[in-house]
Amino acid sequence: MTTQRTPRVLLAVGLAALLVAGCQSEVEVAPETIPGSVLPANFPAPVYGLDQNPPTKAGFELGRTLFYDPRLSRDGTISCGSCHQQFVAFAHAGHTLSHGIDGLLGTRNAPALQNLRWQRTFLWDGGSNHLETMPVAPLTDAHEMDETMENVVRKLNADASYPQRFAVVFGSKPIDSYQLLRALAQFTASLTSANSRYDHYVRHESGGTLTPVELRGLAVLTQKCTPCHSTDLFTDNSYRNNGLDRTFAADSGRARITQLATDRGKFKVPSLRNVFRTAPYMHDGRFQTLEQVLDHYDHGVQPSPTLDSQLQTDGTIGIPLSAQEKTDLLAFLQTLTDEQFLTDKRLSEKP
Repeated sequence: MTTQRTPRVLLAVGLAALLVAGCQSEVEVAPETIPGSVLPANFPAPVYGLDQNPPTKAGFELGRTLFYDPRLSRDGTISCGSCHQQFVAFAHAGHTLSHGIDGLLGTRNAPALQNLRWQRTFLWDGGSNHLETMPVAPLTDAHEMDETMENVVRKLNADASYPQRFAVVFGSKPIDSYQLLRALAQFTASLTSANSRYDHYVRHESGGTLTPVELRGLAVLTQKCTPCHSTDLFTDNSYRNNGLDRTFAADSGRARITQLATDRGKFKVPSLRNVFRTAPYMHDGRFQTLEQVLDHYDHGVQPSPTLDSQLQTDGTIGIPLSAQEKTDLLAFLQTLTDEQFLTDKRLSEKP
């Protein structure tokens, strides 16, 4: 979901959140069948709590079906899952930019979808401010799914099975936009990655041993990569200019939303979780490897008026990294790969 949102589109997205609420008829939580319904002990409190959209088996399965259904796009060729693939932490494997209908390219790299419960804003520029309204952006963007909410709802109501499935979850007919967005959120809220080797280490669980090299890498991360990649979420979910460019004619980032010159060149700090699987990197996918990313911070940072203060210390621009520090850091980052999350059949298109 890479869409750039303007203030006018933001207004439309915000209005979607004000649609009349319905009530779920099925309220029983089944932790053994619903991923993410048990919150990780080493995570902070979520922004989107379990009580805001209580997970149910029927709701989760409905959301999963919708996530992988290409009929949500105008021409029936692109689903949410087309650009967000499970085996790469719901990023887009090997694609610099997202691909939409008619072979069109988006303008940004498709970010990983993981631990969304802990985010207040979404997309590279923060163009959506609620998990439930986030899908409106890709659904309606001309370069992505190019559909209208009205048409999506019409297609769902005309389907042979969707009306009955929605009725089981929401207890009312016909299907409306509110139900659609709530159902999708049942699935996207479940995309919780918290079972990497690092997680086992920090929770003192079996299989959580880190090597001396990996521990040195953790120390490098703590010393040189925070607060940007802080907490066990490995992001502070802020918007920062990390020195990719001197000017921002192609993409002004957060400033497209806020219209503030001080936000030019700022993009959301991505999580480092599963980072070894989510290449290419940065909002425009310009770096193919993590080695290139580290080289950028070591000697490639470009000065500009909004460059983040963390990249300017005592007259030095960037984050100096020795060859050993890079080796150690890369070793630690591998411990953030969560194989359970990447292979959980409950999250796949055909469980």
